[in-house]
Amino acid sequence: MRFAYADPPYIGQAKKHYSEEGLCKEVNHKVLIGWLNAEFDGWALSCSSPSLRQILSYCPEDVRIAAWAKPFAIFKPNVNPGYTWEPVLFRGARKRERSEPTIKDHLSCNITLQKGLVGAKPAPFCKWVIDLLGVRDEDDLHDIFPGTGIMGRVRQKQFCIDGNQVPLFR
Repeated sequence: MRFAYADPPYIGQAKKHYSEEGLCKEVNHKVLIGWLNAEFDGWALSCSSPSLRQILSYCPEDVRIAAWAKPFAIFKPNVNPGYTWEPVLFRGARKRERSEPTIKDHLSCNITLQKGLVGAKPAPFCKWVIDLLGVRDEDDLHDIFPGTGIMGRVRQKQFCIDGNQVPLFR
């Protein structure tokens, strides 16, 4: 099966966070979702809670919403309540057998810090997305906005610690 994960710049954030000279263009989420639906058996898309209503209007009715809760998150001055969760939309996950463990539609894990990219996802988040979709070793998983490349490293079940490649999961 063919799966995709997309973590584009969130609506209204491209120029602010991802372009030194303001040249990073906003992602057309309507086109992105149409492409994900046409090209992949299943997909997941990270988005922000303020953009959820808009992005859901572009999605088919069978899209589900999962939640990434962040026990440790960055708090911004004059923003209260703080943004401590992110929606993850997903569609077309592989049907699981009763004998397989049930995957929760929420995850609680901390954000990453000092990865050189705003919004870089932690390894446990990537593993959770892979599990949400039901991706198996023989499947294709396309990371549409690879950022730090962590999704690919988690998929390979390897991770570098202090420059040494070590197994991430047993």
